[in-house]
Amino acid sequence: MTTVRALTFDTKEDGWETSKGFTMREVPTPTLDEEKNKEDATSVIIKVRYAGLCGSDRGMWYRNAFKDMIHDSLKKQGKTTRIFGHEFVGEIVEAGSMVGTLYSGSDRKIGVGSLVSGDSHVTCGNCYQCRLGEAHVCVNDSILGISIDGIFAEYVKVPAKNLWPIDETKVRPEIAAIFDPFGNAVHACMKADYRGKSVAILGCGPIGLFSILLARNFGASSVIAVDINPANLQMAKELGAHEVIQIEKKQKANEWQHDPEVVARVMELTGGVGVDIAMEMAGPFSSVNNSIEVTRRGGDVILFGIKDGDAVIPKFSRFIVRGLTIHNVIGREIFATWQTTERVLADKSNGIQDKIWDIILKKGKGTVVSFADYDKDAFEKALNEHPKMMFKIHG
Repeated sequence: MTTVRALTFDTKEDGWETSKGFTMREVPTPTLDEEKNKEDATSVIIKVRYAGLCGSDRGMWYRNAFKDMIHDSLKKQGKTTRIFGHEFVGEIVEAGSMVGTLYSGSDRKIGVGSLVSGDSHVTCGNCYQCRLGEAHVCVNDSILGISIDGIFAEYVKVPAKNLWPIDETKVRPEIAAIFDPFGNAVHACMKADYRGKSVAILGCGPIGLFSILLARNFGASSVIAVDINPANLQMAKELGAHEVIQIEKKQKANEWQHDPEVVARVMELTGGVGVDIAMEMAGPFSSVNNSIEVTRRGGDVILFGIKDGDAVIPKFSRFIVRGLTIHNVIGREIFATWQTTERVLADKSNGIQDKIWDIILKKGKGTVVSFADYDKDAFEKALNEHPKMMFKIHG
C-alpha cells in the first residue's frame, strides 16, 4: 500500500485536551475503486498545489472548535484519524467513470488535467433545502477537513460535484486556493445593496478584510473597520477602509455587553444616525451587540461570525422597534457565489486580486509555506503573525 503525507489529528495518539496543532502522518494514498464504493464513479483524485488555512483550522489547531463534530464523525466512520483542511487548488489526475458524462459537456468542463478549486460543503442533493436550490443550508452536509477527510495532503479524493474549474490566466493559483473563504465574503456582501451606503465591518480577520474590498467594489460610500488587532486595522486601511476603530480590551461584567466607545465613535462618524449596514465577522457576543447598536433604524445587520453558547440581546424590544433586518450567512450559495467570485477576481481593473496577494498574503513572504518542510513550532509562529496562511504542496 502506498502512502502520502497529510496533516492530521488522531483521537488515539493526539488527545484533544492534551495536544495542539496538526501532525504530519503518512496516510493511505486515495484511490478510486468503483466496485467497493459506487460514489467513486463521480469522484476525482486531485494533486493539490496550494491549500489555504481557514479560521476554522485555527480553531482546530488550538482545540477550541469542532471537537464534537470531529469525534462524532470519526466514530461513525469507524476511524481515528482526520485529515484537516478545506481550501485548495489542484490538478485532477484521475476521474471516476461518470465524471466525463456529468461534468464535461459544458464550458465548465471537469476532467483529468483540469485545474480546480472547490466548495468545502459536500451536500446531499436530496433534502428539502437542496431540492429548492438552497444547498448552502443542506441538512445532511459534510464538511471537508472536519466531518470528512480534508485536503491538507499531497493527493486527495473529492466529489466532482464540489469542483469549480480555474483559469489561471485570469486568477493566480494562490488566490484560486482561497475561493472558498473569499466566497464567504461575497455571499455576505450580496445580502444588501451597498451602493452609496455606509458600512461598518466588525472583525478584520481574512473574511472581514475581503469584505472591505468587496464593499468598496460594490459601491459603499464609506467603510468603517473595527478590530482589536492594530496590525489588522493597518491592513484594513491599506485595503480601502475610510476609518478604523480599535477595540480596547476591558474587563466586563458580561461578555455579551457592547462597547460604548465603539458605538459612540461610529455614531460620531455617521452624524448620530448609525451605519446603513453592519457586518459582524468575528463572532464574540459583544461584537454581535456592537453591530446591532451601530446600525441605523431600518438598516441591515449581517451576521457571519460564529461562537458557541447562548448570546444575550439586551433591550430586545428596541431590536424589533428599530426595524432592523438581520441576515445570517453560512458558507456560499453553491455555485452562484462562485460565479460572482470568479467575475470579481478576474476583473483586473478593480485591483482586488492584487490587493489580496500584495497586502493580505504579503506576496507570499511568510504566508506561503512549504508543505514538505512543515514544522509545527515554526508554523505556529507564522500563524500568529499573519491573518492568512497557505501551504504550497506541489509547485
